[in-house]
Amino acid sequence: MPKETFKYTNNEMTVVWKPSMCTHSTVCWKGLIRVFNPKEKPWIKMNGAATEKIIEQVKKCPSGALSYFLNEETAKSETADME
Repeated sequence: MPKETFKYTNNEMTVVWKPSMCTHSTVCWKGLIRVFNPKEKPWIKMNGAATEKIIEQVKKCPSGALSYFLNEETAKSETADME
């Protein structure tokens, strides 16, 4: 059975959350509560901060449960694959 994955986007980037990997270190929300707030649903609000700030915070995730990709780069690679 595949592990559950959630994706949240702000059009510039997408944050990927893999709950099965999460160790609940609290690093994400203690560092950027406007984006990562476990008391709200959905708990990730991509319009809560600038893309650069979200990237900085995601990189601090100790478990790897949070990752990201830039949507523009993904679109470019998909276009290249089609050629």
